[in-house]
Amino acid sequence: MAELVNHGTWLTAPVREDRTQLLVFRHEFDALSLTGTFRLSADSRYKLLCNGVLVQSGPCKGDDRVWYFDEVLVKELLRPGTNVLAIEILWTGNDPWNSNHSLFTMGRPALYVEGISAQGWRCHAVSTVSFPAEEEGFAPLHIHEEASLDPNMVGWKQPGFDGSGWAEAKAVPVKELPESRRPDRLRPRAIPQMALIPHSFELQDFAVPANSEKELVLDAGEEMCAYLRLRLSGGRGAKIELLQSECYTSANGKQNRLDSEHGHLEGYTDSYTVTGLADECYEPFWFRTFRFLRLRVKTEAEPLRIVALDYMETGYPLEVKTQLTTSDSSLAEIWDISLRTLRRCMHETYMDCPFYEQLQYAMDTRAEILYTYAVSADDRLARQAIDDFSRAQRPDGLLNCSYPNKNANVIPGFSVYWILMLHDHMLYFGDKAFLTRYLTTVTRILEFFHTHRNAAGLVDKIGGENGKAAIWSFIDWAESWMPTTGMPDAGLHGPITMESLLYLLGLQKAAELADYLEKPTEASEWRKRAEDLQAAIREYCLDESGMLTDGPGRTEISQHAQVFGVLTGTLSREEGRRNLLRTIEERGVTQCSVAMCFYLFRALEETGLYDYTDRYWDIWRRMVADGCSTCVEAENYARSECHAWGALALYELPSVTLGVRPAAPGYEKIEVRPQPGVLRSASGTVHTPRGDLHIAWEKTDGGLELQISGDAEAVGRITAN
Repeated sequence: MAELVNHGTWLTAPVREDRTQLLVFRHEFDALSLTGTFRLSADSRYKLLCNGVLVQSGPCKGDDRVWYFDEVLVKELLRPGTNVLAIEILWTGNDPWNSNHSLFTMGRPALYVEGISAQGWRCHAVSTVSFPAEEEGFAPLHIHEEASLDPNMVGWKQPGFDGSGWAEAKAVPVKELPESRRPDRLRPRAIPQMALIPHSFELQDFAVPANSEKELVLDAGEEMCAYLRLRLSGGRGAKIELLQSECYTSANGKQNRLDSEHGHLEGYTDSYTVTGLADECYEPFWFRTFRFLRLRVKTEAEPLRIVALDYMETGYPLEVKTQLTTSDSSLAEIWDISLRTLRRCMHETYMDCPFYEQLQYAMDTRAEILYTYAVSADDRLARQAIDDFSRAQRPDGLLNCSYPNKNANVIPGFSVYWILMLHDHMLYFGDKAFLTRYLTTVTRILEFFHTHRNAAGLVDKIGGENGKAAIWSFIDWAESWMPTTGMPDAGLHGPITMESLLYLLGLQKAAELADYLEKPTEASEWRKRAEDLQAAIREYCLDESGMLTDGPGRTEISQHAQVFGVLTGTLSREEGRRNLLRTIEERGVTQCSVAMCFYLFRALEETGLYDYTDRYWDIWRRMVADGCSTCVEAENYARSECHAWGALALYELPSVTLGVRPAAPGYEKIEVRPQPGVLRSASGTVHTPRGDLHIAWEKTDGGLELQISGDAEAVGRITAN
């Protein structure tokens, strides 16, 4: 019988290689010995099964300073008598570039257990699974497999398996542990466990004769993040290639995503060699992202039968409580693909995209957080993201633009988006104790920009193109900026106006934070810097026609500079209106792409031009028409089919169309100010941290007929506008 213990132990396997590899740990125990919860963690990742049933995965992504543990309850899965905990561990190795970029390690594979005996655990290094890089060069995942069944593991997930040939797991002495991994320093999980929702493809008994090849394409019906399980019968020596793809691609690029006649599937592949043993099953360790799966099978002397292909959908358990409808039915379809996009980009961190990188980028995350607030008022993942980025601060003050990340990845403006996350959290939740933790981080970010000004008072040239400079001055995947990797051409020659404007916005929002946190000295200093910077932008970056150029002395004009000129008050309402109209009507002006439409819509709203948002919704209408089930990264750069900065409808419709937004920190006051645009009517329920508001409006000859009801606390906080 297992002995319950009150302290935790890290157990390790006798493996000390640098490459990414898979290990398994196994523990048999009597059901009576485990009646409550126990704690579990791993370096770098685990999947826990009890009596062959997947329970959960973890731990939350940490780093070299913070490591998390999970509480586990398996009581409902226990059987009378002997039970088994089977744990798979993916260890990412000690090469930070040639391994998963967002998974840290303490230098050895290890399993942490607390509340269950550390004695009697057996472990085994799986030699038949390898993790090649998914692409040459930039390969941040290292999760795809070349695999076969290890004969020493047949039946290992079930009671009765003979593990005597496996090594005994050894305890790691506390003195050998990094400080963040010490049992008394581990942090409890701050977010819920990921959802696990079962699905299955209808295969209709897919059989492949001996010495033949066969292909099968399966459509999940939508972009999906899921753990795969392939059940096999026979087919010894057969080779299976399992391609995951987001869509069909034609010779001319991505057009109709469902056009199998003129298109082909591209993506990443798992390869599996069949042993032919009874009840053979292949389950890749990491979840896969796909709309389509393509099975290619090549058999040898034995026929192969694919018994089943199941998948377990996974992701953050987002509870959507905001619902609405408008007079434009196309917006309902846009809402659907937007919600699906956000779900697919929410896991144990926010993600830029679940297919290619799975990295938490600050610009993306700021938008994703706002979308989460608008549909659920859930800030748990947001709080964790804010904390993650605070630990990403470099000695120079900037944040790594993506984090957790073992490698340097710096975009200056992305540090400002993190400041905006704090400001957003202030407005929605008003947690002073939480926000105060990060004021020093804010100060150091702003100091970086302050000390990198030129003689004119503008932010100097601090970066360049991706891959050519240590710092990447990315702004947006605008079509005309593609040759310079998303940076305005002005950045090739000198300062970029947008970097000064982003710094200016950061100063302004930081000053408001300082006011709220009762830090008048900081607030005064940051406002003074903002005034000086704003004057410098107007002096050196306005051309003769009153347009903000992409750099001082440059002639290039972008919509982006006018947008942020409006949002920072650098342009008056009249100037901003005139300049934005010019960017809309004049061909050749660099346009905001999907990523920047949130900020474009705010500027159009500010200048009384909100009706023009309807033509920009055409970007999303084209996505729907082209068969996209999620929002693309950018129209002209649709590498990723699922980028949650594009889930704009989740904010725009409840917060602007229905008009429900915080009017004071902590939602102490609520603004209800609908912006109808070209719509005739809209209605729905907006969930706020103060409760639900039911909004309905309809255009009439006399203006707007507005009806408001809902929870008493929410209604009682509505302020007149």
